[in-house]
Amino acid sequence: MSVHGFKRTLTGRIVLRVDVVEKGLLTTLLEQLVEFVTPEGSGVEDPLVQLVGIDPEAELSDDPAMARLFPDAYHDDPEGAAQFRRFTERSLRDTKLAHAATALDSLRRSGEKVTLSEAEAGAWLGALNDLRLALGTRIGITEQSMAELADLPEEDPRSATFHVYDWLTFLQESLVRALMV
Repeated sequence: MSVHGFKRTLTGRIVLRVDVVEKGLLTTLLEQLVEFVTPEGSGVEDPLVQLVGIDPEAELSDDPAMARLFPDAYHDDPEGAAQFRRFTERSLRDTKLAHAATALDSLRRSGEKVTLSEAEAGAWLGALNDLRLALGTRIGITEQSMAELADLPEEDPRSATFHVYDWLTFLQESLVRALMV
């Protein structure tokens, strides 16, 4: 995996150098994120619902990773949380999808050197965060479990996922640092 992360160049651009394997992995993860976040049955719908952006069917997901990406706003008020979700989930999904699409577009138009504008860098931050939240939830990452997961034997199926999670964390941190320069 890339040990370089994101860097800001002398000209102010933000650059990530990736090899073909890293680029393929990022592309696959982002495509899976798009598929995961896209609502089921997202075909033709009520034009008024589409225009206003309210999702009358929005509910907290039973899937822990989906619930982590779209958490309840009010843990002590289920009715208020449901109401808030109806008014906000559609735009939150759209934002997550736009972030992933921007990251995918920048990967697809690039070779081994991915160059980002400030706006694209912001979208990458969002997409990397969403990937980390989903993966971390899937393998049960907590502050207490980090050391245990890092020491998993290679044959444990969570080991590879943890290493991908760790790499995404490194990429996200390097992007934050590049943006701060």
